[in-house]
Amino acid sequence: MGGRNRWYVAGLCFSLLQFANWAVCNAADDPPTQPSLKAEAASLAKAKKEARRFIRVPKDAHGEAISLETAVTHFVPAGAENPGLKVDLISAVHIGEPEYYEALNKRFEGYDVVLYELVAPEGTVIPKGGGPRSRNPLSAMQNGMKDLLDLEYQLAGVDYTKKNFVHADMSPDEFAKSMENKGESIWTIFLRLMAAGMAQQATNPGKSNEFELLMALFDPQRALKLKRVMADQFVDMDTVMLAFNGPDGSTLITERNKAALKVLDREIKNGNKKIAIFYGGGHMPDMEDRLVSDFKLKRDGEEWLEAWNLRDKK
Repeated sequence: MGGRNRWYVAGLCFSLLQFANWAVCNAADDPPTQPSLKAEAASLAKAKKEARRFIRVPKDAHGEAISLETAVTHFVPAGAENPGLKVDLISAVHIGEPEYYEALNKRFEGYDVVLYELVAPEGTVIPKGGGPRSRNPLSAMQNGMKDLLDLEYQLAGVDYTKKNFVHADMSPDEFAKSMENKGESIWTIFLRLMAAGMAQQATNPGKSNEFELLMALFDPQRALKLKRVMADQFVDMDTVMLAFNGPDGSTLITERNKAALKVLDREIKNGNKKIAIFYGGGHMPDMEDRLVSDFKLKRDGEEWLEAWNLRDKK
């Protein structure tokens, strides 16, 4: 398996951790037919264009990446209904600089409610600092990755104990049931992942970062060099999540977004005016479409937050 495919596999496992749903990972379904590379490449090209509106890696005049940034996208009513309403889509990466999460915590204080993602039973409370490390292997991998890159884990960096934080996601049972209803399984997810990796290689046959990764591991500035190599891979994780969605939607994106926006509708009816939706960047293109079509909102500007600092320390 090529280096790019291995990073995509790691990326999917990394994203699946937040679902906290091991039953799905133990599904006994037979593997379905793998999608064609041509179809996958077309889907990825469209997804990449959409994802770059919510997460990006700006570069300097020499083509060197300087940061990994996430968007705060503002929405306001397109008409006269709900005057004063403001909804911000705050894209997230699940490991980032401690300063990134400090900036988010400060920003969250200014909202009436912050709707957040976490596939967990209703009433689950995330302790400040994220609580003790989980013993499951995916959690160990994720913690190892953030240690290797000298970054912080989102659940540890964000203060979910604030009174304005509101859970806006599916429960593990709802997630598993939705996958069953859609005929999805861990096999369909992993095969889409592998097809995406091969499609990426087909469109960039000469591009490989295995040597760069190896060199970064032995560099005196290991964390910085690894972050530079992996920044585009993190953006591509969100691209692959979008590609999973397909024309009929998916549990991973569509159904979880629907669950979040049901909570948004409730909070608007409760009279809240300044609302944040704090979700992974891969959710945001579909989320924006639903805000425009279902809530009659329009985009009203954006800001960019630095999640990873990729500049040379000198």
